[in-house]
Amino acid sequence: MKNHSVFCVSDHTGVTVEAVAKSVLAQFPALEFSLIALPFIDSPEKAQAAAAQIAAIPGALVFSTLSDPALRAILRDSRANLFDVFGFVVPAVETALGQAATPSGGRTHGMANNYESRMDAVNFSLALDDGLQPQRLDQADLILVGVSRVGKTPTALYLALQYGLRVANYPLTPDDLEHGSLPDVLLANLPRLRALTLSAERLAAIRQARYPDSRYASLQQCRDELAAAERLFTRHAVPVIDTTRMSVEEIAARLRNLP
Repeated sequence: MKNHSVFCVSDHTGVTVEAVAKSVLAQFPALEFSLIALPFIDSPEKAQAAAAQIAAIPGALVFSTLSDPALRAILRDSRANLFDVFGFVVPAVETALGQAATPSGGRTHGMANNYESRMDAVNFSLALDDGLQPQRLDQADLILVGVSRVGKTPTALYLALQYGLRVANYPLTPDDLEHGSLPDVLLANLPRLRALTLSAERLAAIRQARYPDSRYASLQQCRDELAAAERLFTRHAVPVIDTTRMSVEEIAARLRNLP
């Protein structure tokens, strides 16, 4: 099967254009793609070098979020299959607003202003990771609960870094699950609780990679823990997200939209 080369070109980190490219290319599951990131293309010299690199691969696909029209013109000279996000979207927005856009490379509205709050949120999530400092749970925007290895830590850190949310996470131990009720410290913060779960098979595979052939990683142990946790979530009406087939980004987005 032919592997299609895909360039993701940006005048900043490239996170946005890579997300766009991956979302679009996911609609073609029968094809294979190799993504090549070209971030920080913020000068004519860099744009010319990028265009030359792209031109060297006939048939390459190029997703671009270059905002400077001069740099975008250089990229068009590569004569590749160019999908210019700004070129497609900005003219339509200009028409709707009745105002011309002012190119502003590498900027996201409001990002500079919330940098400190996002870093504070990350520090908070690290400090309250894995049940640490439970006396501070009342300072959290969200508290993620679930059995061990359902994705609480990476999700908490993503929410903190991406959205500036102060997210704690609290693992439910076998002792917690045997009591038939959530720990008192969680009950005291019930409105902030959001639960994560996943299939027993997936949980067993994750645990097996970390602690091979242990009781902790056995399929039966995973089934028992998940079932007990689900009973607790139902009893206390805690919103639950099944993360079995979700990326961290999707989990975070769903958490932000839960009531």
